[in-house]
Amino acid sequence: MIYGVGTDLVDVIRIRKIIEKWGDRFIGRVYSHDEIDYCQKKAFPTIHFAARFAAKESFLKSLGIGLGMRVGLKDIELINNEQGSPFLKLHNRAEEMLREAGVTAVHVSLTHTRNYASAVVILEK
Repeated sequence: MIYGVGTDLVDVIRIRKIIEKWGDRFIGRVYSHDEIDYCQKKAFPTIHFAARFAAKESFLKSLGIGLGMRVGLKDIELINNEQGSPFLKLHNRAEEMLREAGVTAVHVSLTHTRNYASAVVILEK
């Protein structure tokens, strides 16, 4: 049974401008060390930062909440499994909220171009 669905579309140029303005201050507040390492190893890191931001926003929407509503962005970590597929690794309040809601599975899908990054998150009970 589907508990929640969230989707988000991020303008890659907007994320690039935020990173140019705030640098490590922004990156360190939003992304885990593993996410930062992953993105910075890519030819176009900003695209991957944008995709991860979209996944974090999508997860919040799937819970029916938004930014600043009890879950920190670093508590939502998007990493890749051994086959390269993305999955959400949740921490602290994000993990607690899923447990309290009885969510048994989290599905995430990403897509991106040079201009846009999008994510969909489906929570299953």
